[in-house]
Amino acid sequence: MAAIANVVVRQQKARGFATVAQFLKTDKTFAFAASDGNDRHKLLKNSSDKVVMASPGMSMAVRAARNALDPNGKDYSNGGYFWDGADIATNYDAHVKVKDGIKFTDPKHNIYNIKETVVPGEEWWLDAKRKPTRLRGKWNYKYESTAAYGGTIFWKYNADFLQATGNKVHK
Repeated sequence: MAAIANVVVRQQKARGFATVAQFLKTDKTFAFAASDGNDRHKLLKNSSDKVVMASPGMSMAVRAARNALDPNGKDYSNGGYFWDGADIATNYDAHVKVKDGIKFTDPKHNIYNIKETVVPGEEWWLDAKRKPTRLRGKWNYKYESTAAYGGTIFWKYNADFLQATGNKVHK
């Protein structure tokens, strides 16, 4: 929960939104629990402070959010910008990250015992006629793990991919 809060705040800042609420209201697909009618999220939003603090789950969610918003808070995602749950294992062959290439930076991150995927790519500088002129860079995978907790794996883009493509770290 805390690592997801870290990723949400990191994405909010990277995308230039003033608040997490503004970010999640604008991009309803980023964190479905905040926009799809999730019962636990609804309960948290509709509960009094007293009820929230008496609930272990809700009080943990509040602590996670406060930590993520604190400039000196601990980053449980270790720099992650994305996350995946069990769908990466159950939908392995069709999963977009698997198709783009994944690398586990620590064996402990591979909580679903899935195979890493090497998917080489390269980017070229183009001339005015859109013809390749010079190799900008190569990569073997787009995503590398940063952490894993419970049933969630956290990811960031591989530095080689970012350098070769000029892609933003958060998109």
